Amino acid sequence: MIIILVLLPLIGFLINFLLGSKLPKSLVGLIGSGTILAGFIISLTLFFSILGGAQATEVKLFDWININDASLPFNISFSFLVDRLSVLMLLIITGVGFLIHVYSTGYMHDDEGFHRFFAYLNLFIFFMQMLVLGANYLILFIGWEGVGLCSYLLIGFWYKNQNYNDAAKKAFIMNRIGDLGFLLGIFWIFEIFGTIQYTEVFKQAGGFLASHNFNDNSIVFITILLFIGACGKSAQLPLYTWLPDAMAGPTPVSALIHAATMVTAGIYLIVRSHILFVLAPFTLEIIACVGMATAIFAGTIGLKQNDIKKVLAYSTVSQLGFMFVALGVGSFTSGMFHLTTHAFFKALLFLGAGSVIHAMGGEQDIRKMGGLRKKLPITYTIFLIGTLAITGIPPFAGFFSKDEILSEAFKFSPVLWAFGVIASIITAIYMFRLLFMTFSGSFRGTSHQEEHLHESPPSMTIPLIVLSILSVLGGFIGLPEGFGMEHLLKGYLAPIFSDIHMYANTHAVHEGSQSLELGLMAMMVVITLIILFWAKSAFSKNEAISLEDTETGLGKVLANKYYVDELYDAIIVKPLHWCSVQFYRFVEIDFIDDMVNGIGKMAFWKGNIIRKVQTGNTGTYLFVMVLSIVLILILNIFIPLIR
Repeated sequence: MIIILVLLPLIGFLINFLLGSKLPKSLVGLIGSGTILAGFIISLTLFFSILGGAQATEVKLFDWININDASLPFNISFSFLVDRLSVLMLLIITGVGFLIHVYSTGYMHDDEGFHRFFAYLNLFIFFMQMLVLGANYLILFIGWEGVGLCSYLLIGFWYKNQNYNDAAKKAFIMNRIGDLGFLLGIFWIFEIFGTIQYTEVFKQAGGFLASHNFNDNSIVFITILLFIGACGKSAQLPLYTWLPDAMAGPTPVSALIHAATMVTAGIYLIVRSHILFVLAPFTLEIIACVGMATAIFAGTIGLKQNDIKKVLAYSTVSQLGFMFVALGVGSFTSGMFHLTTHAFFKALLFLGAGSVIHAMGGEQDIRKMGGLRKKLPITYTIFLIGTLAITGIPPFAGFFSKDEILSEAFKFSPVLWAFGVIASIITAIYMFRLLFMTFSGSFRGTSHQEEHLHESPPSMTIPLIVLSILSVLGGFIGLPEGFGMEHLLKGYLAPIFSDIHMYANTHAVHEGSQSLELGLMAMMVVITLIILFWAKSAFSKNEAISLEDTETGLGKVLANKYYVDELYDAIIVKPLHWCSVQFYRFVEIDFIDDMVNGIGKMAFWKGNIIRKVQTGNTGTYLFVMVLSIVLILILNIFIPLIR
């Protein structure tokens, strides 16, 4: 089943890439979506098998690398690990991925690269499945690099536009920075443990845990390197700027990257390697601080963005920061819980934004929208649900997962919790601003746009409705204990984290009562509702909104994203470009080219001299021949006498 599961999207990629241009679009969409649906059905089968008592299983395909050197043996099998964590990720990848594929059949129907788009989507899912199923760090790294490649292909899908190409290259190059850290981490894991197979590495790490060998220098450096890799893929400070620019790709790509696949890879890497991170509390503290800084930093930028997809992009960066906070305080289940609910409501929001853009004829500036509630009732409803979910209004999914993170942060440090509350307030402000500026008030677009406003076709609205249902009900898999019900996800993942029961000894965790936890949750709900009513009055106005850049002071800084791209351009891109020009001028041209050309000139000069011997005169040749014979005779006579 696992082999079929992995091969299905690869087969879909090969068919659509090689033959798709000759197939009807309906068949291309059916192949692309059908392979992912079949994968989801297999994932469900595996899920119910695990619920029925099936144990974690390692599926070995073949021995890949086998070096039997006595001094340095290196044996890697091409194998997959099927356990509760990998199956949960498979359900998210194939489930949400399938809905995005179906949505794409409508959204991309008129695009000339329709078959190529579905081929790339299938390849993306293939590599993501490799990433979460790999039984060792090398297989994970193959999937890791594969999703990086696919992000490049999909972000730059409309390659005739140079801006899209630049965004694709930016994503690819910035991810390479994080990937270098991850690769060095894998090397160091092999150096310390003599293997990169999960079962062997974690078994040996359990010995460290049993001996309370925390913050060992090697483990700390390994975990920091892995975290650097996670920062690249999951867009944390300072490697986050590629993700907002990834909006250059078609909207379904944005949903796939931001919700179900690529950005979750960093979270998965840390959760999969949780026992190593438990051994390095210092690294966990760094993760918590970076995650919270990212959540606030990206959230403030989102306050002043006017591109509907850019607001959601910075929202993704901020929500990923929340997940890293959960991991940093040792609540790995909470991180996975928010990853799951975020996949639902963020896919819903991005696809909802795509529906708006589709209706607006490609327009993405929310200042040119307004009043779409009456024209797009289905899109408005699903966007409202997604907004309520991400801002944490009960009983929507984000309420349970985000407040669980805040609760765990409060137990760890009230200061960290306070920053989390600030990040949550910022989230509510920019999301309600987005909602009301887009759907309330009067229409601010052109008369032509208003005449052509229409609801999206069923191929786009049905996936939105399914995601809406998941965004409403998804939070119930993790009800707080104070509600008197079992935390289903915690119970499901308990066997994965059973080896870190001693983690509580490594941190001074502040335990809070259930009443305090519920009180904090209620406070956040009240604050969010206040922001909702304030935003409705502030952003639902009917007057026209200036399109001129009138921001000043801090607003201008936020609108320009803290000038981080300009800073990177000044301290990294331009110096590297200058160095490249100098190397080209002085090393390439003045040294290498002159050296190569000098050798050629020397050969040419020697040839000019030697060719003068070839006169073509028979008399000259006879004279040289006779002279040579005379010299040979003289040498034969006098050399023996000299000796």
